[in-house]
Amino acid sequence: MSRRTARDYAYKLIFQSLFHATDDADESEAASMYADPSLSDEDKAYMRDVVGGVSAHEEELKAVIVRNLHNFTYERIFKPDLAALLLACYEIKYTSIPAAVSISEVVDLVKTYSSPTSGKFVNGVLAGVYKETEDRQ
Repeated sequence: MSRRTARDYAYKLIFQSLFHATDDADESEAASMYADPSLSDEDKAYMRDVVGGVSAHEEELKAVIVRNLHNFTYERIFKPDLAALLLACYEIKYTSIPAAVSISEVVDLVKTYSSPTSGKFVNGVLAGVYKETEDRQ
C-alpha cells in the first residue's frame, strides 16, 4: 500500500509545483510527506525520482500531452488533471512501471481529487500517450 501513498504524495507535490516555485512552506509539507513511516526507502526514492523528473522534463512532457489533446488546449487543463497527466507521462516514458498501472493509478487520483469528468478526460489523453509510446517501440 505504500507505493500508492508515495504516488499520492508525488501527485500532490507536482500539483503544488504548478502554482509556484518551492518555498519554505512547500519544503515543510514535502518533509512531512517524506517522513511518513508507511513509506519504504524505495517509495521515497520513487517520489524523489518522479517529482524531480517531472520538473526536469516538464517541457517534453507538456509536448507529449499537447500531441494527445483533442479539441482542447494545454492552458485550459484543470490543474489537478494536469498534475496527474504529468505524473503518468513521466512514469510511462521514464520508469519501468507498466503503463496500464500508471494510467489506472492516476485516473483513481483524479477521481479522488478532481472533477467528476476528470477521470474520462485523463484516461482519454493517456490512452493516446500510451498508443504513441507503443508505436515508437
